[in-house]
Amino acid sequence: MYAYIKGEITFRSPAFITLEVNGIGFHVNIPLSTYTAIEGQERATIYTHLIVREDAHTLYGFATQTERNMFVLLIGVTGVGATTAQLILSAMSVDEVRAAVIGEQAHVLQRVKGIGAKTAKQIILDLKSKLTKDASEGSPVLLPSSDNAMREEALSALIALGFNRIAVQKALNQILKDNPAVGKVEDLIKLALKALG
Repeated sequence: MYAYIKGEITFRSPAFITLEVNGIGFHVNIPLSTYTAIEGQERATIYTHLIVREDAHTLYGFATQTERNMFVLLIGVTGVGATTAQLILSAMSVDEVRAAVIGEQAHVLQRVKGIGAKTAKQIILDLKSKLTKDASEGSPVLLPSSDNAMREEALSALIALGFNRIAVQKALNQILKDNPAVGKVEDLIKLALKALG
């Protein structure tokens, strides 16, 4: 229904943003790659996909059309819902997903929370021929953020994705203890997703 929304970012977190257009604030769920791509921007063009259900109209947004196209392909796979597709695109870049599917590396997909062996094989089965035809596009640039803000953003994003707060806090504490050089929210969340998965 909506191809894209262009407007002012009035709120941002690693899980969603609020995009204001002509006085209307759109709540748009985003993956980590989009969060990183729009870091520091006051205005953005977000490519969107609207999912309509009986009880909700949910808007998902992406920094690039390539990300949105991958999301649409993923939610077309049996057993993969919008939240799982968002988790996949938060844990892996579009190129990593494409490489895992084309290379039939189910174990790579299984590192994402909610993806078991059966779902990983189904993703490969459904998407391999489609992704083989597609051209590759580069990953967005990663930008740094401060430690406390980074930890809080990672915590809120992981809770928004359905993880238990206590489990997330323990995982983040351990990751920051073991990897003090982590300087990006996206990297911290990726490590946490692996630890929690």
